[in-house]
Parts: sequence; structure tokens; C-alpha cells
Amino acid sequence: MLFRYLAREILLTSLLVLAALLALFFFFDLIRELDDLGRGTYRLTAMLGYVALLLPSHAYVLLPAAALIGTLFALARMSEQSELTVMRSAGLSLKQLAMHVAGAGLVVAATTFVAGEFVAPHTEEAAKGLRLKATKSIVAREFRSGFWVKDDRSFVNIQDVTPDTTLLNLKIYEFDRTNRLASISRAESGTYDGPNRWKLTNVEITRFVGDDAVLQKLPSMAWNSVLTPDILSVLKIVPERMSAVNLRSYIDHLRDNKQNTIRYEIAFWTKLLYPLAAVVMMVLAIPFALTSARAGGVGARIVLGILLGLGFHFAGRLFSHVGLLNDWPALMSAGLPTLIFLVVATGGLIRAERR
Repeated sequence: MLFRYLAREILLTSLLVLAALLALFFFFDLIRELDDLGRGTYRLTAMLGYVALLLPSHAYVLLPAAALIGTLFALARMSEQSELTVMRSAGLSLKQLAMHVAGAGLVVAATTFVAGEFVAPHTEEAAKGLRLKATKSIVAREFRSGFWVKDDRSFVNIQDVTPDTTLLNLKIYEFDRTNRLASISRAESGTYDGPNRWKLTNVEITRFVGDDAVLQKLPSMAWNSVLTPDILSVLKIVPERMSAVNLRSYIDHLRDNKQNTIRYEIAFWTKLLYPLAAVVMMVLAIPFALTSARAGGVGARIVLGILLGLGFHFAGRLFSHVGLLNDWPALMSAGLPTLIFLVVATGGLIRAERR
């Protein structure tokens, strides 16, 4: 009975905090998109659809922070109204309180996992496709074989794109006006060389003339295309936004091709451990909620929750980059922030219990 009451109060408050944060992000995204309004077929309805499709991705990122702030609010309010004092007098220890809060946190963790694994990757891909089609009037998709882009009468397959938007192992299938395959061009790499112009290196062109196929090899050639680095940056999904299943599959693909997998392994373990961060953050809120209830008001709790959430977010980014640079084990790079905050939460509970 007590668990249901605590869980209901915490989850309801966390839901309200999440709704407020999502509304804020929705507003910021709208402002950011106003510059492209009217570009191509990018009208108000398309813009609203694009921003709405980004909300699940924002919810996935914000859920642990919303749970933290919601737990701070709920427990501090109970403390101010002496509800926690009555519970403690009836025999509720901080350890039992932490177990109840962790139980509510499992609901948040499950929601975070579902959002990150089954909802956010698909809605973000749909959002990017909607915006790209409306603003650039081209069709593009990503598969295991790489990126596929329709460019006028050509279909372009790009195996990979480096962080500096260099194209690797691309093929260009060009069709004539009667929709017959006219040529296939293969290039080892491509670099952007000006407005809608790429420089391709180590090119092989196979032209189909009647029943004959003519092969031509060139050290380099210019290629005019609607593709730009900006479009490619939108097309390429960062590892942190991919689902764990796709990450696992892509890691195996990279290993089969003897390529570096450390960044994707870190993203994979982060994806698995991130839902547990919500539980840790909610338990961490207990000693801070009790302290802030005596030391300050609502404003202090908001600032404290935001600072703790930002601290966890930046700690995760820091250890991911440091682990990538120093070739740390992926599990250690992904799990250290959660472990550190778990130690802080345990220490805070022990200190609060001794008071």
C-alpha cells in the first residue's frame, strides 16, 4: 500500500516534469526550424510533423532527468508536509524508502528502454526523411549496404561517410530518359569540392552502349549532385541514436570487415545501461530531497535537479570520449558514470541515515 502511494506520487510528478520539458524542447525546435519554413515544400504542417516526430527521442534523453526532478519534488513535498516523518516514525527506514523509490524507478527504466529501442530510432528516421524530402526534394534511406539516395535519374549507393563527410566506396547507377541503365560508376572516395560538386578518386565507369559494355578508369573526376555535406549529416544516424539490436548487428558487420568497433560498442553498452540510470538518479534524489526540504524551497530543488541531471549527462559524454581516445573497455566507458552516481547515492543515504 505504501509502495503504491509513493510510486504514484513520484511517477505522476515525473510525468508532469517530462511533459513540461518536452513542451520546452518542442518550442525550441520550432524556433530552430523557422529559418527553413517555406523552403521547397516545407510548410507549417510538415514542420509541425517533423518537430512532433522528434519528441520520442527527446523523451528518451530526458526521462532520467525528469524522474530525478520528479522524485525531488515528490519527496520534498512529503517531507514538508511531515508525511515522511510519519512514515519514518512508523518504522520506514531510508533503505526501505530507497527500495520503494527504486521500484518506481524500474517503471521509468522500462519506459526508457522501450522508447530508446522501439520508438525513438524509428520516429527520428521518419522525421529526418520527412524534412529531407520536403526541403531537398530527394529520397534517401539507410540500409546495411549503406546509404541509398535518388538524385534526378541516378541512384547513389554510399557505403560509409566519415565524420568530415568524405564519401567512401560509392556507386552511381545512372539511367537514361527511357529508364534503361546507362552507366555504373564506382569510386573509392569522394570529397566535397564546391557548390553541389564532388571530386571522386580512383573511378571506374562502366557504360552500356547497345549490347556492349565499355570500361573506363580515371584517377579522379568531378561529379555534380544535389548531395551536400549538410544533407549527409542529416542522413547519417549517430550510434547513440541507433537501437541496441541495430548496434549489435552493425558491430558484427564491422568486425567481419576488420574495422574499428569501439565507438559502436560504447554506444551499445550505454544503450543497455542508460535505463538503469533512471533508477540510480531517483535513489540519488532521496538524500538531496530531504536536505533541500530543510534548506530551501521549490527554486532550490529545481536548480539542484537540473544540476544533477546535467552532471550525469556531461559525465556520460566525458567518459565516452575519454574511453574512445584511450581505448578503454567499452563496458567500463559506458558504465562508469552510472557507477559513480550509484556510489554517491549510497553514500548520501548512509549519511542521511546517521543523522
